[in-house]
Amino acid sequence: MYIKNAIRLLGKDLDQNQIFLRKLAMEVIEKSITAVKPQNLIGKALKIQDNVLLIHNDQYDLRKYKNIFIIGGGKATAEMALSLEKILLNYTDIAYDGIINIPKGTVKSENRGSKIKLNYAAHPVPDKNGLKGTKLMMKIVETSDKNDLIICLISGGGSALLPLPKPGISLQDLQIVNSLLLASGASIHEINTIRKHVSDFKGGNLAKKLYNASKATLISIIISDVVGDKLDSIASGPSVPDTTTFNDAIEILKKYRIYDKIPISVINYLEEGLLDDKLETPKLNDECFNNVHNYIVGSVKSAAEEAISLLEKEGFELTYFSNEISGEASKFGKSLYMIISQKSNGKIENKSSGKLALIGTGELTVTIKGKGIGGRNQEMLLSFLDFVKEKEIPYEFLIVGANLDGIEGNSEAMGALIDNFVLDQIYKKDINLKTYLENNNSNKFFKIVETEIVTGPTGCNVNDLLFVLLQRKES
Repeated sequence: MYIKNAIRLLGKDLDQNQIFLRKLAMEVIEKSITAVKPQNLIGKALKIQDNVLLIHNDQYDLRKYKNIFIIGGGKATAEMALSLEKILLNYTDIAYDGIINIPKGTVKSENRGSKIKLNYAAHPVPDKNGLKGTKLMMKIVETSDKNDLIICLISGGGSALLPLPKPGISLQDLQIVNSLLLASGASIHEINTIRKHVSDFKGGNLAKKLYNASKATLISIIISDVVGDKLDSIASGPSVPDTTTFNDAIEILKKYRIYDKIPISVINYLEEGLLDDKLETPKLNDECFNNVHNYIVGSVKSAAEEAISLLEKEGFELTYFSNEISGEASKFGKSLYMIISQKSNGKIENKSSGKLALIGTGELTVTIKGKGIGGRNQEMLLSFLDFVKEKEIPYEFLIVGANLDGIEGNSEAMGALIDNFVLDQIYKKDINLKTYLENNNSNKFFKIVETEIVTGPTGCNVNDLLFVLLQRKES
């Protein structure tokens, strides 16, 4: 099992309905994680037959290439690399090597004879190791031959794990920018807009550098962690056309009132980019993408499908109410009550099963105001509880918000679980929820009620999963 605190989640004071719903919720989480494990996604999407690499409906004859190099980075790329190597190792006449950047703390899977170096780097704020690894990747690119094949493994987290600041911008300046953006409440799309415009790797610049060096073939294998699977947002899109501009980047910094806090080297470069079109990131129809092929091999959709299948077998009527959940976590927590009320209106009482499940996917943001420990799903659920604590809930309910990566925010939890029992604990222990919300200290609350969900890093990297289980109360 991935969930390490499963026994604690099944506390002795729960009634039978609460135990049933919690056990079912944990099974949903377990199966959802398995569905988006990189090794499973890669195994389904890639095959080699007679030295031909098959990806989706495309074919690449590997005998055509002089060398094969694997580069990239992200939270899921360690498992992606391992799975790719297992495929390549079955064909001993295919030579390859490479390097990828992965987060510190990632558990290294054993792979004897591995030719792909795993370089441990920091996330979400880049560090020297990340810069060192990215420079080694760029050396591969700059010395490549037109007959080479470069496979780039990309997943969420790559934006921080693949730092390569523009000339004149130091790593320290880049770290300051990242920290300010992460605390600002900006969406991941907005954060990546700035990242792309101060990077020599992201925002299509990998493709541009390769085109200028050799025009070699580039295949990007991607696991999406962004709402809508927008390619230019996943790891800040190193191999795809950028849809954002220098003007967008500057407006975002001003929108979140951090423009005046940004290091002068970054401001100078962004301002220069406004005046010089040659500095702009490559756009659609740029010739540098002529020999670039991008494939999304997985997303949270696989987890949602697995959850739906399991819950339908348990007799729940399913509604997938959104695949684009976004916005401020605390605000969404309040609106979630209205979503549940609208979607469940009359369905629980009138259905013979008396069971309804709602599923949503996406990624919320948190504007950091306090110094507590928490994460976006935990803050959202705490906000929901604060909103409904005085309301009468006419049914058994359970809600889970989880980052399937296994870690969210600055906590060690992937998310949390709330239900009728948690509401009862708030009354009995006279817990002031606003104190925790104001200090962004949601994790401390969920430790008190013992419903944080702890898995540790799962090796996955997709959008978050939210599901609501509703069941008619027995009279």
